[in-house]
Amino acid sequence: MRPLTEEETQTLFKKLADYTGPSLKNLIAPLDSSPNADRYVFRLSGQGRVYYVLLSLANIATSISRDKLLSLGVCIGKFTKSGKFRLHITALPVIAPHARHKIWIRPNGVMPFLYGSNIVKAHVGRFSEDCPEHQGIIVYSMDDVPLGFGVTARSTSESRRLDPTGIVCFRQADCGEYLRDEDTLFSTG
Repeated sequence: MRPLTEEETQTLFKKLADYTGPSLKNLIAPLDSSPNADRYVFRLSGQGRVYYVLLSLANIATSISRDKLLSLGVCIGKFTKSGKFRLHITALPVIAPHARHKIWIRPNGVMPFLYGSNIVKAHVGRFSEDCPEHQGIIVYSMDDVPLGFGVTARSTSESRRLDPTGIVCFRQADCGEYLRDEDTLFSTG
């Protein structure tokens, strides 16, 4: 595993900022105010996967050869061959506490979302105010359990005027992927 290049870091931070906004800096801030405080860093594996890991642990892992080290920390996502970054569902516990925009779906909409469907207006329970169109958003159940993330199809004000079958949020990733994609989610190839 190696540190990200400047270009990779910009691509990653741009994607994460879509979901977290200004609280992105909290992801990499030192854990306390002591002079030798530990902090989280991003590391890239040979397969293009980006991991979110404590710096002290990443430094210890340098003693393991790159071809032998399969995983370290939390997998945030993967760089595509075209250089774009795609978030994985494994990033949800990292970005959900820092989310800028949120959408809560009713119990009747949870299962369709977890099976890979987009969110329609009839399934929306609540919505963050002033959320623009094409903005990264974290999807919660009405019990405040993070279920996944997506991109808004319309702004909050436009979504209120939609008919019940109108798409409010395009699904990007959901917790159902742990079962649907279990063969490829953590593969090394």
